[in-house]
Amino acid sequence: MVNAGYIALGLVAGILSGMIGIGGGILIVPVLVYMFGFSQHMAQGTTLALMIPPIGILAVLEYYKVGNVDIKVAALVCLGFVFGGLLGAKIAIGIPDETLKKVFGVILLLVSIKMIFWK
Repeated sequence: MVNAGYIALGLVAGILSGMIGIGGGILIVPVLVYMFGFSQHMAQGTTLALMIPPIGILAVLEYYKVGNVDIKVAALVCLGFVFGGLLGAKIAIGIPDETLKKVFGVILLLVSIKMIFWK
């Protein structure tokens, strides 16, 4: 049953990712923590691990076909993400789980407030 739950989570996250570009941090991490009992660290590490393979390649191809992918920008952001991810992981590992969970929640809250109330 748990394996089916993980597959369902991936399916929902994939649909949201393909539709509006979200999934990993906004959906998968909280579900792993609150529904599957992962620690915040384990949820974040697992989510990062699932991003390694080209899981979004089919969605990207659909966007690319209609001219909605800027390869240069994607490559530059990817470059920054590689090194930023390394730095962020080093920082996160040293933060207690409850503190990391609160930091994660505050960031999600700030992003949602910005998206709801500002243009």
